[in-house]
Amino acid sequence: MEWKLTYVGSAEDETYDQLLESVLVGPVNVGNYRFVFQADPPDPSKIRDEDIIGVTVLLLTCSYMGQEFIRVGYYVNNDYDDEQLREEPPPRVLIDRVQRNILADKPRVTKFPINFHPETNENSGEPPPSPDHSTAEQKAPDAPN
Repeated sequence: MEWKLTYVGSAEDETYDQLLESVLVGPVNVGNYRFVFQADPPDPSKIRDEDIIGVTVLLLTCSYMGQEFIRVGYYVNNDYDDEQLREEPPPRVLIDRVQRNILADKPRVTKFPINFHPETNENSGEPPPSPDHSTAEQKAPDAPN
């Protein structure tokens, strides 16, 4: 299984997304597991100034044999650590005064059906299952609909 953590640098342009960490885990048997996934913060020099302050998303994804089967999105609010800077932002972003608040208790979870046993379908002629875009979600306060 491959786990990836991606910082969305711009809602309009995915070329600003930053892969913060990627790790292969396994092989594992069926069951529940827990592990610590640590990553460095995003590089602010790779984010447009107009996208540094405000709301964005961290995406934690897991794939098995190249097929993504779960995506967990966390809303992230980046803002100044000082009331006056929030009310009257400077013309250039003062990155050392920006703090990040990750709404870790309000994730949006999307599951995708995949074939966990591709060797059993190799000769069956059946196409792989299509993505199920149903989600189990909790919306963050003031999140867009």
